[in-house]
Amino acid sequence: MAATSNVTEIIFLGFSQNRDAQKVISGLFLLLYVAVLLGNGLIVVTIMAGKGLASPMYLFLSYLSFVEICYCSVTAPKLILDSLMERKVVSLKGCITQIFFLHFFGGTEIFLLTLMAYDRYVAICKPLHYTVVMNRRACGLLVGAAWGGGLLHSVGQTFLIFQLPLCGPKVLDHYFCDVHPVLKLACSDTFLVSLLIIANGGCISVVSFMGLLASYVVILCSLRTQTSESRRKALSTCASHLAVVALFFIPCSFVYMRPCVTLPADKIVAVFYTVVTPLLNPVIYSFRNAEVKNALRRLMGRKGCWEEK
Repeated sequence: MAATSNVTEIIFLGFSQNRDAQKVISGLFLLLYVAVLLGNGLIVVTIMAGKGLASPMYLFLSYLSFVEICYCSVTAPKLILDSLMERKVVSLKGCITQIFFLHFFGGTEIFLLTLMAYDRYVAICKPLHYTVVMNRRACGLLVGAAWGGGLLHSVGQTFLIFQLPLCGPKVLDHYFCDVHPVLKLACSDTFLVSLLIIANGGCISVVSFMGLLASYVVILCSLRTQTSESRRKALSTCASHLAVVALFFIPCSFVYMRPCVTLPADKIVAVFYTVVTPLLNPVIYSFRNAEVKNALRRLMGRKGCWEEK
């Protein structure tokens, strides 16, 4: 690390110190993690293979599902293995790496959700301009900007932690490394660093949430002039998106948009935005969509034909 540190490894307390409870936790999270991989992986494959899913909405959805897999993979495999170990240990470099990827994929997901709201705004409020505004080049640039925004956010958070001298205690009452728990290991005054961490995460959350809110306010206002069938279809799509946004933003806001203190509830809340949201994303956002379900049936039918041959 940039500053002198006496800590070379960090010990996680996890959810429980009871061996039987830890085995149950490991088995439960293994099932959840496999479900996340299969559900989101199936969405990515279906959209890539589906000929009728070439619109920007499905492009953003495929990237969101891919990011969900990566985001969950930052914490879940380590938790599953640690729950079977007597000592739950990670090196300091491994801890910093985990913080980097956690905020990289988390930041990217926030920007992708914002892009999806903008896509729905253009599709519903400016349908005649949709193909011009959301052309292939523009979509590529927007996706690239989402990845770039996630990278900048992650570099900022990681740098703030990286330059702190850590002297212990080297025990974290958590199951993965994150900025707030690691701040408790610092030897120096962390007031300014805490403010910068909140500002970094808070700016992204507030700006993105305001963008989401503005998009849906305009969408709801514009629906008054449309037919009942158009309103029903638009509200169904927007409701699915808002459900995913709420599942992700509310827990994240609870953890990151407050003073840098750790609470006993943080571990449970973290499960919602690192595991539960990736798990429910395919159910809420995709399997309720008729076009995705039809593409999935065609994909399964094609697989059945290959097996018969």
